[in-house]
Amino acid sequence: KNISDFSLNITDCTPVVVPEEVFFTVAAAGILENLLVLIAVIRNKNLHLPMYFFICSLAISDMLGSLYKTLENIFIILCKMGYLTRRGDFEKKLDDAMDSMFILSLLGSIFSLLAIAADRYITIFYALRYHNIMTLRRALVILAIIWTFCAGCSIAIALFSYEAATVIPFTILFPLMMFFILCLYVHMFLLARSHAKKIASLPTSTVHQRTNMKGAITLTIFLGVFLCCWAPFVLHILLARFCPHNPYCACYMSIFHVNGTLIMCNAIIDPMIFAFRSPELRSTFKKMFCCAR
Repeated sequence: KNISDFSLNITDCTPVVVPEEVFFTVAAAGILENLLVLIAVIRNKNLHLPMYFFICSLAISDMLGSLYKTLENIFIILCKMGYLTRRGDFEKKLDDAMDSMFILSLLGSIFSLLAIAADRYITIFYALRYHNIMTLRRALVILAIIWTFCAGCSIAIALFSYEAATVIPFTILFPLMMFFILCLYVHMFLLARSHAKKIASLPTSTVHQRTNMKGAITLTIFLGVFLCCWAPFVLHILLARFCPHNPYCACYMSIFHVNGTLIMCNAIIDPMIFAFRSPELRSTFKKMFCCAR
């Protein structure tokens, strides 16, 4: 709040305000869409595969982000009605809990994308040994480790969010993980063609290779959407920490509400990508909505 007030005095940029009703609507839509993805995977036994479990992990991350914004809106409404104060001990603990949920959503999304990227890599380059390498049990262990690590980090960052030693690793983690995934992509696509030639003699190689490359393209779309939706907010965190008094930084921070809306939109777009790119999920959704056997 102090940064926002100071920014108004040193810049002519008018803050862009998004109505709370819009935040609430977008957040609710994100929760419902990702909940449908989880239900579809649970109901369809054909989707009980490591890849779809990693997709469910990404859906849970999106739901946490949308749930955070929903709770924040409720908190603001209760404050305006006088039921809560902004400076009380209970309100501070509640705010820390919501911040922890938000950070957990970001970290969960990053590591879920990394797990999906690794799964696609193994599928393409170790196709014949994929089911021995990526078993369902190993996928569950990987997810357990990811969420345990993310939960611990989110609690630590929320409690010590005002320390530079906490903010810097958090903001550096984002570009590092994205760079690692990007390197994995480059390596994946550069070697995919030569790998396809090596297994071209197999009877099902063509269909299998097309399926794997389709999964890689889907993951590329996921990564692009994630960067577009989350990178502006991460940049906002960096600017608010390291140059809050600079007029140019303050001007960028005036679109904070827009950056928050982009995060909520990510939770809406991801399930659409699931449904558009996966025939099995599309079929499951149709059965769910049409009540067909």
